[in-house]
Amino acid sequence: MVNAMDSTNILEGWLRAAEKDEPVWIDDVRRACAAMPDRADVIVRTWLFDGGCRDFSVPLPRWETPAQRRFAAEYLQASVFNVLSVHSGRRMELFCDRRDGPVRELLEELPEAFQVDAPRRTGLGKTINEADRLCRAFGGGRFSFTLGDLSEYVPAPDPPRRPPLLAERIAEAVERSRRGLLCGVDIGGTDIKLALARNGALAAVRVMDWDPAGSPTAEGILDPILRFIGAAIDETVPGGKLDGLGVAFPDVVIRDRVVGGETPKTQGMRLACADYEGEFAKITALADRLRVFCREDAPVRIVNDGHMAAFTAAVEAVCAGRGGDLSGGVVAHSLGTDLGTGWLEPDGTIPGAPMELYDLLLDLGSGVSRRLPPEDLRSVVNENSGLPGARRYMGQSAAFRLAQKYEPSLLEGFTVRRGDTLALLRQPDMRKPCLARLMAAARDGDSAAKRVFFDIGAHLGRVSREMDRLLRPATRTRTLFGRFIMEPACFALLRAGCASVAPEVELLAADRDMARSPLMAALSRRTDVTAAQFGQAVGAVYFGLMRAD
Repeated sequence: MVNAMDSTNILEGWLRAAEKDEPVWIDDVRRACAAMPDRADVIVRTWLFDGGCRDFSVPLPRWETPAQRRFAAEYLQASVFNVLSVHSGRRMELFCDRRDGPVRELLEELPEAFQVDAPRRTGLGKTINEADRLCRAFGGGRFSFTLGDLSEYVPAPDPPRRPPLLAERIAEAVERSRRGLLCGVDIGGTDIKLALARNGALAAVRVMDWDPAGSPTAEGILDPILRFIGAAIDETVPGGKLDGLGVAFPDVVIRDRVVGGETPKTQGMRLACADYEGEFAKITALADRLRVFCREDAPVRIVNDGHMAAFTAAVEAVCAGRGGDLSGGVVAHSLGTDLGTGWLEPDGTIPGAPMELYDLLLDLGSGVSRRLPPEDLRSVVNENSGLPGARRYMGQSAAFRLAQKYEPSLLEGFTVRRGDTLALLRQPDMRKPCLARLMAAARDGDSAAKRVFFDIGAHLGRVSREMDRLLRPATRTRTLFGRFIMEPACFALLRAGCASVAPEVELLAADRDMARSPLMAALSRRTDVTAAQFGQAVGAVYFGLMRAD
């Protein structure tokens, strides 16, 4: 049992760790606070767009000094931010003992911290930007915080159990894929991949490099996508019209509408547009623009790229005869430019929520690294939100940051100094060749490179813990897609790192062994591409045929 004196000592320990640039993990803080006998109990309730609500406990420590109070405030704000990043909501209600003045004041500061009434929001406020867009898209006023007393709190009911229809619905989509001209598109951070199928055969795969973050307009983002799809169709079936189109898009997508607007892909637009909301609305309507390639009444389905990874894993499981394994749903991650996360519920539906785990605030420490500007590869701060989000602990940026930390020579020839800032070369763009060097070094046994991928796996374990708390998926299996798993040695390091933090989680690689559907099997037989590269584009072909209800 932790006593009151121990509580303040623990707080001081976290502050010292942060100043030494050591991480202070939010799940460790929450667990320690829950064991403090003098803790303050806070319940965070978010009211969802489907009319339901979700409750989360945030035990707070008692503080004595201003520095300790700032840490407690940051921990509370990070906990609220994570709930909103995953679920969003029409409003958030916070319950505490109203007689507890210090804690009540901390909660009353949240509207200002999240910039609820500001015309332009940054940092924590990005979640309010998304909540307001969702309110506009699906009805309701602007997002708000309210404060309630614990004496008035009644726990929210558990969400209803969903019937296990996922395998059945996937089998229907696979059967439908045997007929017609179909297209799947996987839109990423640095490239777009496409797969075309004709009468059940894989007709073409294509890839195009792009840089959406550099575009100041929506058209600069949409036009390359449209030209790429049109050219691929004309080269394969001149004048052909699609019988189904599925698209994985790197943003919040709900009911086939792109509704997020806070990702790095639209950073150029946010900086350049006086009317960003009006400009972003053009991207929201992407499905309408894509119908020009399709026959009348052909389905056009758009989903977040993380959810597409989960869907693709589910298709291969069903085609391998493991449909019964999907009774708890499917969770998948894509590790590449960023971290993508997807979840299919047992009935085959995709949660109508942002699910932006790549932005989760996991580390309340690393005080030196978080003071570096986002453009510095050593920084833990996300250049999109200005916060130390999970994307700096996963994906390419994490690999580069950790390599510089453990052995700078691993990045020799790939970096450039601009004053005090250390950055990766972008002209030409050296991200892919630099990552290839790191992966090869890990494969060849370089201890620092091996530690890079082990740590990224450990960070993935932290994400899994936070995901389990916020979403409570029944499955403990996570299927990984992306460049990181293409090298078996790197995937083994990821697994070992994840197991060191979350031993209950099992990582599976989306490699040739999972190529069981007709189109994925055809992809795996090619020698010029891999299933890890084009798996989600092929999955998107099937997703375009999945019933939307």
